Amino acid sequence: MRAVVTRVKNARVEIEGKVNGSIERGFLVLLGVGPEDTASIADKMADKICGLRIFEDENGKMNLNLAAVGGSLLVVSQFTLYADTSSRRPGFSRAAKPGLAVPLYERFMAQCRAKDFRVEHGEFGADMQVFSQNDGPVTILLEV
Repeated sequence: MRAVVTRVKNARVEIEGKVNGSIERGFLVLLGVGPEDTASIADKMADKICGLRIFEDENGKMNLNLAAVGGSLLVVSQFTLYADTSSRRPGFSRAAKPGLAVPLYERFMAQCRAKDFRVEHGEFGADMQVFSQNDGPVTILLEV
């Protein structure tokens, strides 16, 4: 499982011109699922992201996590994180098929909610427009 986590002041995802999910301060999470991923890996990714200390404390150090700042998550499925870029035209055969990816995407979000975070999301497989106001900017690439 791969994720690109961006610390944001606000973010939203629109589908067909309508807001599907939006947050204020928190994380925009682009989440990719690979064919070897499992429920255990989804749980580990949720733990890692929810505990990630990338918000500044009173001394300007990245020391605070999402809970400490009352942040939320906007999670967007992103199969392109598994792109094969060995040629100029990317291939996506390294991404999990929807039968595996959708349940793990849903499980990841459920695990974040179980930690008492507000979780907004896109729609798996939809044509989405994602908007964000990056904070910092701070963007972290994670793989579990």
